[in-house]
Amino acid sequence: MKKFTKYKFILFAILALNIVLVATHEGEFWPFSIFPMFSQAGNPWSRGVLERVENNNDSTIWNTKTLSDIRRRAVSLDSIGVDAIDYANFVAKTEDWNQKRIAGLRDLLNINEYPDARWMATRVSGYLTEEDSVVVEAVPLLLFTRDTTYKNPKIFQDK
Repeated sequence: MKKFTKYKFILFAILALNIVLVATHEGEFWPFSIFPMFSQAGNPWSRGVLERVENNNDSTIWNTKTLSDIRRRAVSLDSIGVDAIDYANFVAKTEDWNQKRIAGLRDLLNINEYPDARWMATRVSGYLTEEDSVVVEAVPLLLFTRDTTYKNPKIFQDK
């Protein structure tokens, strides 16, 4: 009987520790989150997409597009040997597109192995509006050609 009391005490101590940790960490203490799957619901998100540029009209190439506008031009990252998570994190999280970051992205994409390619690094962002609708925008960031990288002049105006 005394053995069960000892186990009850250990179980109660673990439960109490869990409650204290979850309560002091705003409901988020791994692995005991009170919102394990939906804690990020409603927050803005951002991902990276690599587009194949087919349009030679450079006046519209830098316009923000919808997801359906770019869907058929998306380049399969598996087909060029690039890890999709690495690319998505690189494009979605980079704020300062300096020469070192641009060169890093060119290396990640192995641009030199595809001399005829014209690829656009695009950041796709989504957010919830006040009217409870979701807006998804595809913003072109960088255009890669064989030997040059062009920055979107609408975003990088003074750089």
